[in-house]
Amino acid sequence: MCSRKSPCLSASASARPSPSDYASGLACHRLRPYQQEVASAILRSVLDKRGLTFSVEIARQGGKNELSAQLELLLLTLYMAQPLNLVKCSPTFKPQTVISMMRLKDRLNDAGFGGVWLAELGYIIRLGNARAVFLSADESANVVGNTAHLLLEIDESQDVSKEKYTKEFKPMGATTNVTTVHFGTAWDDATLLEEIKQANLEMERKDGVKRHFRYDWQDVARYNPDYLAYVEAERERLGENHPLFLTQYCLVPIHGGGGYLSAQQRAQLQGEHSRKHQPEPGKSYVAGIDLAGEAEVEEEAMLRAVKPRRDSTVVTIGELALPGSGDMERQPGIRIVEHYRWTGKKHTELYPQLVDILKNVWRCRRVAVDATGVGQPVASFLKQALGSRVSPFAFTARSKSELGFNLLAAINSGRLKMYSGDGSAECREFWFEMEKARSQYRPSQTMNFYVDPAQGHDDFLMSLALLVEAASQYETRGARGRASS
Repeated sequence: MCSRKSPCLSASASARPSPSDYASGLACHRLRPYQQEVASAILRSVLDKRGLTFSVEIARQGGKNELSAQLELLLLTLYMAQPLNLVKCSPTFKPQTVISMMRLKDRLNDAGFGGVWLAELGYIIRLGNARAVFLSADESANVVGNTAHLLLEIDESQDVSKEKYTKEFKPMGATTNVTTVHFGTAWDDATLLEEIKQANLEMERKDGVKRHFRYDWQDVARYNPDYLAYVEAERERLGENHPLFLTQYCLVPIHGGGGYLSAQQRAQLQGEHSRKHQPEPGKSYVAGIDLAGEAEVEEEAMLRAVKPRRDSTVVTIGELALPGSGDMERQPGIRIVEHYRWTGKKHTELYPQLVDILKNVWRCRRVAVDATGVGQPVASFLKQALGSRVSPFAFTARSKSELGFNLLAAINSGRLKMYSGDGSAECREFWFEMEKARSQYRPSQTMNFYVDPAQGHDDFLMSLALLVEAASQYETRGARGRASS
């Protein structure tokens, strides 16, 4: 066991060990070999004033934040007699920047500096004369005027604006030739992190100096069996081709947008069961409802002849296959058994029919309904009529993204199946939308999924996603097969 006065933390500048010695010293603070490799390269650049820029991709929960905190602790200790700054930015101040500050404070206390370090202005941690300055990289954050002498860290670099970094953060180290580190995970091929990574790989080919470090979930799992079990469970839950699994754990970037569902995923979605028009005794059912826009409903009679495929209200009914008593951790399977579609019918005219279908015909245990805009009154009405079984769903950029990711997970895991083709207009429209559905990847690991309006509507697609949401509500709130009536 290393003492708090080990050479890695107490060496003077005139008799300083090598960066590898420092990295070895950091090992006593629970850093794994891959973290030590990164630390050694960064410290070499800092101590030799080389001013290199590094990109570091470590799988989610693989220890990049701990690595960052230990580097900050070491640099503050080494330079505590000098009025020098290290600067770290994160995409948001709360919670990301705050969490980074808390971690550094904990490490300072662990190293015996409790009562020695000081907090200043709510975003600075000082040890002696050296300071760690924590900033937000949010577009609206005012960060100009800070100087990075020791290190410039860009946390979750894939979520930081290229313009914000180039104009406001990168210049912080211009006069000091500061070493810069971009930490994060993969997302799409247009992020700041991906741009830095590609530039680093090109420079590595030219001069042989390693600047990009990548450790996927398998690299991390070699040192942590609990992590191995966790990620394998995530792979089973999401599917190995799920965007979040590919980017966060495999560190494989998504190349732009494209089709939302692949041919393989559409094949997985196809089931062998028949469509049903009424429930079976002893079965549990859930529903997802996508509502037509009222404006389009009112214009329907006039526009039907010009553009026959108008926005519709669609209800998708799913039959749940609940996990056995010995497998309570698994989510329920969902078999799509029925579709209802109304085109050109006002919401107020649909109220009694919706209540009858959901309450008296299928006795749905959970209903997820679009409660965005004009859908809010319908959701409120259904909640009054059906009680806690109804879950209003408000579409926002983030909530829709989560809805889309959850739908992909249900398909990838084989939990969601569509009834076999019956030649109906509903079945044909369902598969048309599944084929035409597109995806668009956005910052902060969010995604949009939709059907191009020029090609049609996405009523069946959204109703399907809401069906999966309803099933998850049943699983979460009634995991033992119980639900309010």
